[in-house]
Amino acid sequence: MSEGIKIFKKIFNDKKLLNPQIQESSMEKINVLVEALPYIREFHGTTMVIKLGGHAMVNEEILEKTIRDIVLLYFVGIKPVVIHGGGPEISEKMQKFGISPKFVDGLRVTDEQTMEIVSMVLDGKINSKIVATFIKNGGKAVGLSGKDGLLIVARKKKIKKKLGETEVELDLGYVGETEYVNPELIRILVDNGFIPVISPVATDLEGKIYNMNADSVAGDVAAALKAKKLIMLTDVPGLLRDINDASSLITRLSLEELEEMLSSGKLQGGMIPKAEAIVKAIKGGVERAHIINGSREHAILLELFTKDGIGTMIEK
Repeated sequence: MSEGIKIFKKIFNDKKLLNPQIQESSMEKINVLVEALPYIREFHGTTMVIKLGGHAMVNEEILEKTIRDIVLLYFVGIKPVVIHGGGPEISEKMQKFGISPKFVDGLRVTDEQTMEIVSMVLDGKINSKIVATFIKNGGKAVGLSGKDGLLIVARKKKIKKKLGETEVELDLGYVGETEYVNPELIRILVDNGFIPVISPVATDLEGKIYNMNADSVAGDVAAALKAKKLIMLTDVPGLLRDINDASSLITRLSLEELEEMLSSGKLQGGMIPKAEAIVKAIKGGVERAHIINGSREHAILLELFTKDGIGTMIEK
């Protein structure tokens, strides 16, 4: 049992806390901790894969608060593994070099020069910034790329599109998908108290480097680790029955229902790769997945440590 849980138990069992002189606001905070305790106990020692995306990647204040919450998970005995993207910053850097970003079905067309920019932004700037923010907030983070130690072995992604009656294969350049994940390096790090921070750049066995979709990488890594949870941070409350109505949030969903939403075309845009990654992760052994609004303060803690949560939870 972690020291954190022992402290919580001592606090919660202390009769002195019933002293009427304790301020009401303090009691509210204690009640929050009491509600969180069963979840802390359940999740202690488990691995959770967290995909950083949305405003958490472009807003410095939100990023720092999110990382602070992940550090809290670490100190109550959870083993976080972080995957990040960086699409907006890549596009901004490309434009500075006079390159217009092009996308096909949400995937960035990646020629050799674009691949250099992708590596520079993801492996260099963003990964380093996230690691530094973890360290600032007390987390022992280690920055990794998918290509480090053949953590993720990639293959060229093939896209087929219909042009009239003819189906053609499009060449997106250095765009990859996961061939397989080698989880040993991640396990060594988390078992020794480190927080891996992984950028979605990977290589094949011939040394060719590929740009990977961060949502897909998060799902693949979660499945390889048999993680307790996969948590997707985005800019919407979760899965909505009506994309134009934020109050139509679906709070709980089965894997079969999510697959039906995918096959029927009910999901659009960036939600499609997230849903596909979740399907793959749960089929690969992940217990539950969550889609939450990462711009909401303490979103991860509210989803994990409260009865109702704030986003969409998907389970088998």
